[in-house]
Amino acid sequence: MRAEDFYLQKTDPTKSCLLALRAIILNSHTGISESVKYAMPCFSYKQKQVCYLWIDRKTKEPYVLFVEGKKLNHPKLETGTRKRMKILRIDVKKDIPLRLLQTILRDALDLYQAT
Repeated sequence: MRAEDFYLQKTDPTKSCLLALRAIILNSHTGISESVKYAMPCFSYKQKQVCYLWIDRKTKEPYVLFVEGKKLNHPKLETGTRKRMKILRIDVKKDIPLRLLQTILRDALDLYQAT
């Protein structure tokens, strides 16, 4: 599956939200690339997975899953039953929390740039 296929299969407003999230993530750093892993868009930096886009099966809301979430300390990030990863839920009926997302992305990239 191509990354574009993931987005095209969705309907609005979810599709528009996911495409906006994609643009925000890809524009956050020139070193970020997109691929598909586990049937979802994966964003990597230096061949290391930083985050994924997915949709919650119960709520049908999109979220950004941060691979090294346990190392990120932001009150809006949820752990749930995950040990390593955390998610940032996105409400498609509201504006994307751009500054929050950019801050978390910057912190996540700092983890990878430090190694």
